[in-house]
Amino acid sequence: MNKTIEAITQRIALKSQESRQAYEAQMQRAASEAITRGRLSCGNLAHAFAACNPQEKQELSQDNWPNLAIVSAYNDMLSAHKPYEHYPDIIRKVALENQAVAQFAGGVPAMCDGVTQGQAGMDLSLLSRDVIALSTAIALSHNMFDGTLCLGICDKIVPGLLIGTLKFGHLPTIFVPGGPMKSGITNDEKATIRQQYAQGLISRAELLKGESAAYHSAGTCTFYGTANSNQMLMEIMGLHLPGSSFVNPDTPLRSALTAAAVQQLIKNTKQDSKIPLYKIITVKNIVNGMVGLLATGGSTNLTLHLPAIAKAAGIQIDWQDFADLSEVVPSITRVYPNGKADINHFHAAGGMSYVIKTLLDNGLLHQDVQTIVGQGMQAYTKEPFILEKNQLSFREGPKDSLDLDVIRAVQDPFSAKGGIKQLKGNLGKSIVKVSSVAEEHRFIKAPAIVFDDQYELLDAFKEGRLHQDFIAVIRFQGPRAKGMPELHKLNPTLTVLQKLGYKVGLVTDGRMSGASGKVPSAIHCVPEATEGGLLAKLKDGDPLLLDCNQGLLKCLNESEVQARTAVNTPPMATGTGRELFNNIRALLTSSDTGATIF
Repeated sequence: MNKTIEAITQRIALKSQESRQAYEAQMQRAASEAITRGRLSCGNLAHAFAACNPQEKQELSQDNWPNLAIVSAYNDMLSAHKPYEHYPDIIRKVALENQAVAQFAGGVPAMCDGVTQGQAGMDLSLLSRDVIALSTAIALSHNMFDGTLCLGICDKIVPGLLIGTLKFGHLPTIFVPGGPMKSGITNDEKATIRQQYAQGLISRAELLKGESAAYHSAGTCTFYGTANSNQMLMEIMGLHLPGSSFVNPDTPLRSALTAAAVQQLIKNTKQDSKIPLYKIITVKNIVNGMVGLLATGGSTNLTLHLPAIAKAAGIQIDWQDFADLSEVVPSITRVYPNGKADINHFHAAGGMSYVIKTLLDNGLLHQDVQTIVGQGMQAYTKEPFILEKNQLSFREGPKDSLDLDVIRAVQDPFSAKGGIKQLKGNLGKSIVKVSSVAEEHRFIKAPAIVFDDQYELLDAFKEGRLHQDFIAVIRFQGPRAKGMPELHKLNPTLTVLQKLGYKVGLVTDGRMSGASGKVPSAIHCVPEATEGGLLAKLKDGDPLLLDCNQGLLKCLNESEVQARTAVNTPPMATGTGRELFNNIRALLTSSDTGATIF
């Protein structure tokens, strides 16, 4: 095992000792109370299985069969979640064939960041994660269940489901993926169309045609954003079946994997082979998730979600842990926006089985962890395939990458260090995704141009006021100010300016999402502008330094700026239901601790 990773793992375990022990004790108490529904009265139980068939009622009343909870984020508007429409029927059928009952326990909200991007609803996006966690807890609170199947993929949904199920961590839990849509137009074509529209070179109708060719069917979007980073995370943390994350929907293999997930959960509920969730989500598996994020250059959103997930399991991690791991974890994949390939190409080139294999072979992952298929990560170097009569089997994945432009071995990485770094300085601390930023753009010293909203920047661009070297400051976008919306609409505009030869950077207390682009972007800035951050005192022309190589984020005329009075916080936004969340925003922790209400 890599000595640095071992030391960081021990450091996390030490600082988490008290909170982790308390969490484990809580889960052990819950597990010691025998079958959960055994505590229900006859009236409770009658209500719970009133809609079941006679055989299911009999088996549940005698505690002969396990009862599986289905918690789903099915939603017609999320292409990734559309395949889940018929999963409950499939799951119930497979459960019954294997002497178990499956009940739809509850649905959770599932907003699409692609739909709300740049719209007022985006202000609710991050907040939805904690609402999903609360909804998951409500779904499981009926105390009827022996195990949980979570149907979720996209940005805030997987973290929310996991945070919620961790509060029922004495139950076995499996996440069931739906798979990515098949490839449409290339990611380069999509990016070019967006940039052309930003420059006014093509019409809105032409833009829509291009977007529709990229996002064209049921399944997860094919770039390596937060949704697919979530799928990577669930697999490398042992909560998916091996090799199941990136199998396309509506294929025999996808159907076989869904059935196998139900069968595996039934097995995991048996007393002699029980694998509760709390024994999977340990310090070592959290570290494995962080390593996977860094090695694959995944979504910056996971620097918010992983601390929140870990906290739900009594584990304390912070951005310094990410930064220290990044020093020894190489960047070994190139998937858009970090490269030209999409997630289907990544999967075909070796995918998760090869990524896990090369990380394990070089001591960068903990092998000795519990997963839904048993002890050890070695099972995750295998990939699924179909035998005759649609029987599912597993074989060893490729020994070498099948496309060195997409995946490389640890010994021959794209970069010796991980794809996400921490920046520090008098502006606070922040996260930057360097895996998609070219070396020549990773250092910028330029005057600030300050905006209180992303639309102010877009207007300035249209008016021709941004054709210069500058670092854009977009403030009052943090968790407490606005709910921390993604500012993804900035990417095409800033990229156009960068391509014109200007040195361009971004500093914000908001988010840029898993689609963070080629412009160096210091995001999630802490403290946010409303909480005493220096961002609230900056003016146009203040000299700033954004150095991804040395990990620096500084205002170069600090004494002058500190003497100023901070700009007043903009009033709370109303409309689109945002006012319902005003009190909740006041409870959110800072970005470096997960921006969570828990």
